[in-house]
Amino acid sequence: MNTTFKDQIEQFKHLKQNRGRLLVSCPDQPGIVSAISQFLFSHNANILESSQYSTNPEGGIFFIRIEFECPGLKEKAASMEQEFTDIAKKFSMDWRLTPVYKVKKVAIFVSKELHCLQELLWEWQSGDLMTEIAVVISNHEEAREVVEGLKIPFHYIPANKEIREQVEEKQLHLLKEYDVDLIVLARYMQILTPNFVAANPNKIINIHHSFLPAFIGARPYERAYGRGVKLIGATSHYVTNDLDEGPIIEQDIARVDHRANVDTLKKIGRSIERSVLARAVKWHIEDRIIVHQNKTIVF
Repeated sequence: MNTTFKDQIEQFKHLKQNRGRLLVSCPDQPGIVSAISQFLFSHNANILESSQYSTNPEGGIFFIRIEFECPGLKEKAASMEQEFTDIAKKFSMDWRLTPVYKVKKVAIFVSKELHCLQELLWEWQSGDLMTEIAVVISNHEEAREVVEGLKIPFHYIPANKEIREQVEEKQLHLLKEYDVDLIVLARYMQILTPNFVAANPNKIINIHHSFLPAFIGARPYERAYGRGVKLIGATSHYVTNDLDEGPIIEQDIARVDHRANVDTLKKIGRSIERSVLARAVKWHIEDRIIVHQNKTIVF
């Protein structure tokens, strides 16, 4: 990785060494917020941001995200997690406590089209995507020059459906080698096997070049043009074994009219894809997403 970006990440880690994030989901009932607040207060933590949502105050599911500053968090994080376990059991919580200084490592998968990759690289270079891009993996060579120009490891692994399992074995080895926390499919035009998906639950983000659930599958812009659509869009979602039906993180649209041909639709669509994917990745690395069933709560 380029030294400038390493320095940028190290500075972020230093500045955020006492910053933590707590995400919780559990059956809604009285006392949840009080218990969490008291827990943080007992560790001299100051709440900086708190967002919460309930599907129904009577028998629903409660979700909360809290960002806090806690002196000595590096030293206390493990003991805090252990202590919070008792609270979590009492309220039947699914939860995670994340120290912000532990910057997430991302692997980007890409094929021939580079617009989504380039958007992520730009956001990363500008400091707006605070992550470590650990590796870029591609089944084509088109991305090599731009990736290696930024001193990011690039691995070319040819792929097709006949050798899919062998390819994924190599990919999983690289993900383990680079200690990757998140996989981003930046227009990676290969279907992942159930084994690969199962090994990375809610850790694979895809960008789909249409406003799901419309036009699932191949040639969406041609099909959209054939239907004379007046809206086109893009959808970013977590990958599951149900093709293009994983929990949706972010979507956006643009209006079009009869003057737009297929090439125009693709050009507009690529612009939407770039921004939608970048937002989804940013929200994930900032611990703003809770997956519940096949939906997401995004704070």
